[in-house]
Parts: sequence; structure tokens; C-alpha cells
Amino acid sequence: MTNRMTSITSDILCIGSVLWDIIGRSPTSMRLGSDVPGRISRLPGGVAMNISITLARFGARPALLTSIGRDPEGDDLIAACERLGLITEHVYRSDDLPTDRYMAIEGAGGLIAAIADAHSLEAAGDKILRPLADGRLGTGERPWTGAIALDGNLTEHLLAQISSSPLFAKADLRVAPASPGKAERLLPLLTQPNATLYVNLEEANILTRRAAQTAPEAAQHLLDRGAARVLVTNGGKHCADGTKDKGVISDSPPPVMVARVTGAGDTFMAAHIMAERRGEDRRLALASALRAAATYVSGEIGS
Repeated sequence: MTNRMTSITSDILCIGSVLWDIIGRSPTSMRLGSDVPGRISRLPGGVAMNISITLARFGARPALLTSIGRDPEGDDLIAACERLGLITEHVYRSDDLPTDRYMAIEGAGGLIAAIADAHSLEAAGDKILRPLADGRLGTGERPWTGAIALDGNLTEHLLAQISSSPLFAKADLRVAPASPGKAERLLPLLTQPNATLYVNLEEANILTRRAAQTAPEAAQHLLDRGAARVLVTNGGKHCADGTKDKGVISDSPPPVMVARVTGAGDTFMAAHIMAERRGEDRRLALASALRAAATYVSGEIGS
């Protein structure tokens, strides 16, 4: 969509966390108390950020709706976003709230532990949504009609508000939890007829309060709970697309050596959105997204 209400045209809105990822990686297996050599990097991150980076890589013009502080870290982050081709003119810049951060430790085979400090995004609340209501990107009478990628780092209250807001009623809403610990925040959006949920197996089981062993089984449980459409991933195992009245299909990602995991689910989601924008059907879009995520975790595409 080209929305004429904004001075810079955008194809898709990415709403949620945009922060600094501080990632420590080591090829060594680790346990509690391990002290090992490795590499520490600071990169633009957050669910909304990771999705928007992949969208931009595939040719989209994503606009960010988030909170970023007016501190040096925030200025650096805005500059990094713009270098990546992301539209930042609608970002809420707070004088009082610092720029958020995420810290993770990754060892051989995957994530060891992580801490997400998204308190500023949560404190900003619905201030980040003002452009959707004040005419810059839409109004209650003329809501945004394009795609929106929404992440679960928003508060439960704000996600519930979004689920009933006319500002989102006409959008192609694509939703991802920030982590298993925040998956339940998406319950108000589970039965939205215009929402597609992207979850992993653990998050799907949290939302359904079931114990599915496979992604196709979990996708069916989500449809049974009233979801219109779901994509369920399960690492290197079979992943699934469940769509109301069309059933569940599945595919498995190509096998690769895992070099990193942080951001893999966000890459999958963005690649799937872009595949459908190219006109690919359900099976082709699922396969395209799995290939993109596999390439990402292998380290063949830079962050």
C-alpha cells in the first residue's frame, strides 16, 4: 500500500520493539556459571526491528511505530534504522524514557539466556499509535488498510485495546509474540478475523493450554480456539500453516549448521509476508519463509 497521508510512502507498518541487541556468542557449549571466550556485538534489534530489516532487504518500505529515547543510544539507533532504509518519521521520541535494550547469550546449538529491557516501550503505551489516528497514517474513519506487523512487546492492555480499535479494523494484521513469556498477551488478538499469528510450538501451547508435540497439531489446536490463521514454527522440525476453512499444511526447513538463533522467527515472519505479497500460494510462501529463516540461522545473511 502507498498511503498518501504520510510524507514518506511506506508499504507496511512495523509496530513494537526497536532497541539495541547486545549479543554474546560462543561456539562452546555452556552451562550455569560458564566463562568462555566469544564475541559480543551491539546491533539494532527488537521484534519489530528484525521484521522490518528483513522486509527492507526484500524490497519493502517499512515504517516504524515505536518508542526510542532522546539519548545518545537513541540517536545512534535512529541513524542505524535510516541507513537500513527504514522510515523513522513516526517514531515516538521520549525525553524521559531511555532507549530499550536486549541482552542474550548464545552458545553451541542455541540460546542460553536472555533479558529484554523493553520498559520504555511499555511506558510509552498508546503514544506510539498516534500517527494511526491523527491523519498521518490514518484516522478512525479512514483507517490504515495495508499490512501491519505487530509484536507482543506491547502491554497486555494495549494489545487488548488494539484488538477492538477501529484504527486496526481494515489492516492485514500480522502478529508475533516477543517471547514465550509474553505469549499470553496475544490472547485478545487470537480470534481477530483479520489477524495472522506467527508463533513457535511453545508459544502455541501456551495460547491453547495444550501440549501439542508437533507444529501441525498445535496449528490445529489454535484453529479450534477460533484463530483465523496461524503459522507455527518448531526449529528444524516440521512447521505449519493453519487457515480457517482450509486446514493445516506443513513443511520442514532445509538442514543447516546453526550459527545464531536470535531473530530467526522474525526473519521467518517477514519472509512469509513478502512471499505472499509476491503472490505465492500457501505452500510456496511457507517454503520461502523456511528457506529464508534457515539461511539466516546459518549466518549466510548479515544482521
